Amino acid sequence: MLRLLAPGIISGRAGRHRQLGLDAATFALSFDALARALQGSRPLTRAGTFQVLARAGVSTEGQRGYHILGRAALEGLICFGPMQGKEQTFVWLDEWVPPGMTLDRDAALAELAWRYVASHGPAALPDFAWWSGLPMRDARAALELAAPRLHQEMMDGEPYWLAADGSATGSPSPAVHLLPAFDEYLLGYSSRDAVLDPQTNIEVVSSNGVFRPVLVIDGQVTGIWKRTIKRDRVDIRPIPFRPLSESENQALVCAANRFGTFLARPVSLS
Repeated sequence: MLRLLAPGIISGRAGRHRQLGLDAATFALSFDALARALQGSRPLTRAGTFQVLARAGVSTEGQRGYHILGRAALEGLICFGPMQGKEQTFVWLDEWVPPGMTLDRDAALAELAWRYVASHGPAALPDFAWWSGLPMRDARAALELAAPRLHQEMMDGEPYWLAADGSATGSPSPAVHLLPAFDEYLLGYSSRDAVLDPQTNIEVVSSNGVFRPVLVIDGQVTGIWKRTIKRDRVDIRPIPFRPLSESENQALVCAANRFGTFLARPVSLS
């Protein structure tokens, strides 16, 4: 994915880099300093990486530090490492991640398209272009290259792609899920109208673009929910957009208990 997508992202940030005074020499100096500090499996927090850059004579003022780390990640040099308390760390990518597949451009496009459709289908061409960041022409070519492993269905006059072996398996109804904020179920598509009523969009997505945790029933966003994690339990408060049936409430209890099991805490549902 880096080899396929990073060049376009780097090109798109070139103007901002010029504004910040980040040229090729600055990036080279920064990457050399990060390599010396991180190689040897030594995670550093963001503040730690900024200190490394400062000692190398590279200013991280404003947004320069964030863009230097972002460019290093796009170049395949660093990635996120283990948490240190509540702080994210950075590590040297080649020491933490096994080598990936080496694919030519067409094979990489086909693989990306197939993986997207297999995990997000049914999905349309604009959905894939939105999710991947590929230009529309490349997204279309990718789906065509992946077509032998996919199939199309027409929905409301528009072609949608599905994995060839991805036949639907009916789930018992009601199926209830408590999904986190910024979940792929909403963010993975260019339009959310199929699962989210536009009239309730403002309840899910704030005016400044913050996505809230969502309550999904039988595939439809039916509310939001909040949770408070305490030492001895987790409190869950669902905020449905409509009254729930008895069977939906029972399924909601099961979903809340699954969340509690994940956190190894009993659940209090209010």
